[in-house]
Amino acid sequence: MTISDPHAFLRSLYQTAVDAVSAEKCLPAFLPPPPKGRTIVIGAGKGAAAMAKVVEQHWRGNADQLTGLVVTRYGHGATCKKIEVIEAAHPVPDAAGQQAAARILQMVQGLTADDLVLCLISGGGSSLLALPAANITLEQKQAINKALLKSGASIGEMNCVRKHLSAIKGGRLGLACAPAQVVTLLISDVPGDEAGVIASGPTLPDPTTCEQSLAILRKYAITIPANIEQHLLSGAGETPKPDNPIFQQHQHHIIATAQHALDAAASAARAAGINAYILSDGIEGEARDIGMMHAALAKQIANKDQPFSKPCVILSGGETTVTVRGKGRGGRNAEFLLSLVKTLDGHPGIYALACDTDGIDGSEDNAGAICTPDTIQRAQGLGLRPAVLLDDNDGYGFFSALGDLIVSGPTLTNVNDFRAMLIL
Repeated sequence: MTISDPHAFLRSLYQTAVDAVSAEKCLPAFLPPPPKGRTIVIGAGKGAAAMAKVVEQHWRGNADQLTGLVVTRYGHGATCKKIEVIEAAHPVPDAAGQQAAARILQMVQGLTADDLVLCLISGGGSSLLALPAANITLEQKQAINKALLKSGASIGEMNCVRKHLSAIKGGRLGLACAPAQVVTLLISDVPGDEAGVIASGPTLPDPTTCEQSLAILRKYAITIPANIEQHLLSGAGETPKPDNPIFQQHQHHIIATAQHALDAAASAARAAGINAYILSDGIEGEARDIGMMHAALAKQIANKDQPFSKPCVILSGGETTVTVRGKGRGGRNAEFLLSLVKTLDGHPGIYALACDTDGIDGSEDNAGAICTPDTIQRAQGLGLRPAVLLDDNDGYGFFSALGDLIVSGPTLTNVNDFRAMLIL
């Protein structure tokens, strides 16, 4: 492939990044040895079914001793023989996720020290493993989840709240597995790769508190029912902490991260003769602000060869947020890219792609989108005004009209946002 086709080049970098963090590539090396007793495989996340399938394909123990259940997003399933796969809703939980979580919690009861619980966790697990605390309804959790998604709260803040309203997250599932051995394998979708934040850490101890959870809800002016306020104020929702001795013998391994994806894309670009630079694997903030920052950097390179000389590729990852004020369609990658387009204003020689590595940008059917130097000119020809659509949070509508959405379908992994800018 040559850079005479920048569109195809950027698409190839995205595919390389996704392939580098697939369960097939990353999981087998981390499989633990078979135990004396049973092996129960549990898990949740957009990559959970693919991870379960890889476990079955590479398991070295007695297959008759292997059972389990994992829950994944609708459309993200995989065919397994021993491990049951249930699909449920994301990003707002539903009854299917609640029922799956209850079954998983029941499945790990009554185990012995000779048994192994292999827990497969990836991004999206917080919504998919939905089991509200005893005095909280699913409808209440759904309402709070929706409000958090629109508020602009970070993934760490959202998961702090989720842990303290749950009967299974924030280490509670880990406690329930005792006295079995517990090995948790994680595909990280969170900036900083903090294991306990990924899918709200169902098997890992939690250092955050009910007080912090309540402060987050107040920070974003999210109204909560009296029973939930009392749940947090009383400490009834407190999670097990890192000093709990049950966790001392547990193991966890982060098997794939955004850094892995970015490194693979950078290597592919260099192999094609293009210098590649990674800004960060953990960029957070409002998607439109991050778009403006990336645009400013791209123009500095294009105009002044600073801080890097063109031609080059600039890569970044992390998880941006969108504070929803409009009524348009669009995930955070489409919002980022629309802000970039608006700021670049047709600057020559700059191409960009922004996609979610799970293949779904927010709750839409696209992974993200791509822009080229003539994007804004083509948009004007269709009567599209980037500033207006950005105000309406309608990045999806903008790039759909131009035919520039990237639709990959579910990738069955998830290390969050992938952004690539090509400056020629």
